[in-house]
Amino acid sequence: MDLLASDLLLILSFVAGTGLIIAEAFMPGFGIAGISGIILEVLAIFLTGRRFGTGAALLALLGVLIVVGVTVFFSYRSAMKGRLSKSPLILKDTEGPKKNKAASPETPWLNREGVVVTPLRPRGFIEIDGKRLNAASSGAFLAPGTPVCVIGTEGDHLVIRPLEPRS
Repeated sequence: MDLLASDLLLILSFVAGTGLIIAEAFMPGFGIAGISGIILEVLAIFLTGRRFGTGAALLALLGVLIVVGVTVFFSYRSAMKGRLSKSPLILKDTEGPKKNKAASPETPWLNREGVVVTPLRPRGFIEIDGKRLNAASSGAFLAPGTPVCVIGTEGDHLVIRPLEPRS
């Protein structure tokens, strides 16, 4: 009966540890499920080594590494292309530079005139044809109501300059 109990503990710790590691791969962060899964896998490898010898423990370790590798592969693939990529858990907007239609090279705002809506110190918002746009001046402070012209784009904002007063 003692052999059955030790084998049952070995099998349960391996299966539960594998399940927890797989669950952790699809959860944000690294938490209790991942740590518990790792502890259970180490316990399974230790029990395998004690019961069947070092060779079996190395095979169990290889099995655990294969399961973890396959899990990481599929969770990465899901995060990039699968159902997980459509999840709000994947923070695409915080990875890399932001893309903005106004910042594309073929921007329709180039050489257009607008008005400063919020103080530009040097960044803030301007308005062109009723659209509020993210903009930055060349470093000068511009008060709200100042007429401006778009001279280019840089990253996620328009680059503007104040218009010369007309005589």
